[in-house]
Amino acid sequence: MRPMTFLVFFAIVFAVYSSINYYLFSRLNMVFPGTSGIALYVKIIFWFLVVSYFAGRFLERIWLSKISMGITIIGSYWLAAMLYLLIAVLLIDLIRLAGYFIPFLSSGISNHLHDGKKYLFWGLIAATGILMTYGYFNARRPLIRELEISIRKQAGNRKELNIVMGSDIHLGTMYTKKRLLQIVNQINSLEPDIILLAGDIIDEDLKPVIRKDLGSELKMLKAKSGVFAVTGNHEYIGGVNPAVSYLESHDIQLLRDTAVLIENSFYLIGREDRSHRGFFGKQRKALPDIMKGLNKDLPLILMDHQPFKLEESVENGIDVHLAGHTHNGQIWPLNYIIDAIYEVGWGYKNKSGTHVYVSSGIGTWGPPVRIGTRPEIIKMKLNFNSE
Repeated sequence: MRPMTFLVFFAIVFAVYSSINYYLFSRLNMVFPGTSGIALYVKIIFWFLVVSYFAGRFLERIWLSKISMGITIIGSYWLAAMLYLLIAVLLIDLIRLAGYFIPFLSSGISNHLHDGKKYLFWGLIAATGILMTYGYFNARRPLIRELEISIRKQAGNRKELNIVMGSDIHLGTMYTKKRLLQIVNQINSLEPDIILLAGDIIDEDLKPVIRKDLGSELKMLKAKSGVFAVTGNHEYIGGVNPAVSYLESHDIQLLRDTAVLIENSFYLIGREDRSHRGFFGKQRKALPDIMKGLNKDLPLILMDHQPFKLEESVENGIDVHLAGHTHNGQIWPLNYIIDAIYEVGWGYKNKSGTHVYVSSGIGTWGPPVRIGTRPEIIKMKLNFNSE
């Protein structure tokens, strides 16, 4: 990413993150004023949680160890806990505000909040802990979603194609070999003709992936027609070329603004992630240029990590458009923001004859939890019939 773009992005993130945590601290200070006794310990823990994610990520780059990874994991949970604590504290402040405008409620609300503020604090901590525990286990139970789609084209001698598709695995600090092996076994159990991975296979840093040798599990993915992937924004954040080299050395074929003809039956088209422009200062290849010379009488399957500009696929006759990136918000209520940004934030849509599926992803980014959404692996059966 160009230095100025990165600085602006980081400044915005830092300003928002700092503002939220300052607001939470101001309310914490109302419950535990001063720095004597338990107040000091509570405030030390609070600020440790606030800085842990960024400190852990920084340490991973200069000293990758169990300590740096542990600090990162703690900070990752704080990102989710912070969101729910923010919502809770805002609601409490709104109730307090209502007391000012409804006189007969004012004294009652103020007295209850004042007298029970420490009980309320510990109640919020307990409720947040329960939510994080639920989110942790929910994030580790991928659903198998099955779709059956008819394509009105012939595909050589093929009458059907069993695609198993996933996205956003985010291999890195949060993964163990055991967890990845479970995912690989789930995918293989679906007996895919072809496996398609729609970006963000690797998280921001390749070092934990190499250290844990997670590639040995990826190499166990098996499909008759191969395993294919495209780059996502996180491959770019961590260094796209080393990430691509690592994946290809473990039997995953990356399609980077290229198209391949599979068994003289259908085309698979893979687009470079949109992040290409931000990191290299030039646009990725246009879809019509990628598709030059293709026989459009054959089925056309496209992978593009970020589900923007779906109309391009419609205009260029794409039959199946597969994407990820959104995580369906990953943590409620962020899914409402996703729905506002994207035409398809998650799930299936037939857009003027182009079959679009945006996956909620297999893994997580940031907080290793999912609340209000499930990870998923897609089993998509394509039936080919020219009539």
